[in-house]
Amino acid sequence: MAADTQDLETPPFPADTADTLEWRISDAPVPYEEAVAVMEDRAAAIRAGTAPEMVWLLEHPPLYTAGTSADPSELTDPDRFPVHKTGRGGRYTYHGPGQRIGYVMLDLKKRGEDVRAFVCDLENWIIQTLAEFNITGERRDGRVGIWVARGAPGSKLYREDKIAAIGVRVRKWVTFHGVSLNIEPDLGHFDGIVPCGINEHGVTSLVDLGVTASTPEVDVVLRQKFAEVFGRG
Repeated sequence: MAADTQDLETPPFPADTADTLEWRISDAPVPYEEAVAVMEDRAAAIRAGTAPEMVWLLEHPPLYTAGTSADPSELTDPDRFPVHKTGRGGRYTYHGPGQRIGYVMLDLKKRGEDVRAFVCDLENWIIQTLAEFNITGERRDGRVGIWVARGAPGSKLYREDKIAAIGVRVRKWVTFHGVSLNIEPDLGHFDGIVPCGINEHGVTSLVDLGVTASTPEVDVVLRQKFAEVFGRG
């Protein structure tokens, strides 16, 4: 059972929410601090059993976030966009228009209590979504996120660019934060940071790779692949 809502208010739910998952889609950019407050409230309600799990698809206005491992030296242009400290894992990341954020609030007590498996599922979610657009997304040892190889291996033109970031927080077995997938952001906006602490590789997007899918089209695939990976959507 899944529900859709466009607003930011949490509707009342029955006490038995174990088999429900709410999808929330926000069309207008959501301020970062507002999104964090909604996630915090929903995570607490999931723990209390008074609200269902939720996946929230949205975008933010241009901003940088600093994860728990952020190194100040990697914020190379601190005055470019607002910088928000956040409790998710990882380092500096950019969010902005043209990038689809997927905030995932799940109860891992009901899903095996395995954080590593949860992160692997997030990776698979993005990899399978990209595959629907004929893009091969890959993991890389020692690098968080999903990567795209470009050019022939061994050639001077070969490089690997990041197309999706992953940063999660788990509190009392409830997850929040999640993934960000570059659809058509201004890639120049990443220049104010060392994205996720990795400066020897670049960033890319669906449009940069020649795929002109709209955000609603990507949302449809994200929902389909979420159900396939996580078993409920």
